[in-house]
Amino acid sequence: MIMRGSKAYYLPLVALLGLGSATATRADDPPQSPEAPTAAAAKTGPGSTAEHYFTNALLIDQNGTEHRFYADLLQGKIVIIQAMFTECVGVCPVMAGTLERVQEWAGDRLGKEVVILSFSVDPKDTPAKMKAFSERFHAKPGWYFLTGTKENWETALRKLGLYTENREAHSAVFTVGNDRTGLWKKAMGVAKPKEIVAIVESVAKDQG
Repeated sequence: MIMRGSKAYYLPLVALLGLGSATATRADDPPQSPEAPTAAAAKTGPGSTAEHYFTNALLIDQNGTEHRFYADLLQGKIVIIQAMFTECVGVCPVMAGTLERVQEWAGDRLGKEVVILSFSVDPKDTPAKMKAFSERFHAKPGWYFLTGTKENWETALRKLGLYTENREAHSAVFTVGNDRTGLWKKAMGVAKPKEIVAIVESVAKDQG
């Protein structure tokens, strides 16, 4: 979200697509589509416009643990976001395999400075199903597979531009963000793992 005078605008993350490389936006860039509220906010931290936009809807991870959407999962962190569902046999396993490489890059920063968020787009996915899926890719603490009550789950997906009525039509794009600096990038999920790692590194090193 950015502020221009008395007006507030959101930058559409869904418009940032790249093949093998990322396109980027910053919270202070000109708004591209004020009617598409799915992007980073201009001010971050407790009580910020970012917290107000994303909300602190409670989400549930693969271990049955609750997390506040913004305060626990986004605030002050480097985030890598994926849409998926556990019965997917197409792009989801490919993207998860890439994220397995990303968590290796993160090392002991995973769960502290860096988090990976895999949001299920299937309301029938349970924490148990998410746990089984996560184990296929050796997910470590800091890589969260998320669902929740219908209201909270849908809120989070809509804020990220990931909501879909048809699970098969979910986004196949990674969203990579730096909450501290407001830099967000997107890249196609079928890009090579080393290219995704390079994008994550560039976002993590951003100084604003």
